[in-house]
Amino acid sequence: MTARYKKNRKKRGHVSAGHGRIGKHRKHPSGRGMAGSKHHHRILVDKFHPGYFGKIGMRHFHKLPHQSYKPTVNVDLLWTLVSEQTREQYKDSEKAPVIDVTKAGFHKVLGKGQLPEQPIIVVAKFFSKKAEKKIKAVGGTCVLTA
Repeated sequence: MTARYKKNRKKRGHVSAGHGRIGKHRKHPSGRGMAGSKHHHRILVDKFHPGYFGKIGMRHFHKLPHQSYKPTVNVDLLWTLVSEQTREQYKDSEKAPVIDVTKAGFHKVLGKGQLPEQPIIVVAKFFSKKAEKKIKAVGGTCVLTA
C-alpha cells in the first residue's frame, strides 16, 4: 500500500496520532507473546486456554512404539485380500485358499463380521479368540507365524 492511502496520513499534525497522550504508544508494554501468562495475564490464559499449564498421566521412559505395532484386519475383510478369481476357483474344490494377512500388512485378525461358508487357511501373527472361532466354524484353519 502506498503512503498516501495509509491511515496515518489523516493523523498528520495531531500530536499523539490516536494513541492518547497519557498511556503512550510504546513497543510491548505488557511483554511479547506468552509473557506474564503466570502473572499479569493469568486471568486471560485461564479463561481462554484452560489446562495450558501442568502435566497429565505417567511418564514412559524408553518407549519403543514399534514393539506395540499391530495393524489389525477383521474376519469380514479376509476375502478382500485375495482376488475374486481365487474365491471362484476354490468354491467347489476340496482345497482351501491360503490367505496370508502379513503380506497385506496386517499382523492380527479380529472377529468382527461374518465369513462365507467356504473354508480358508489364514496365516497371521496373532488371532483373537472370536476370529479363531469363526474361521474354524466355516471349516478353516488358523496358522501362526513368527
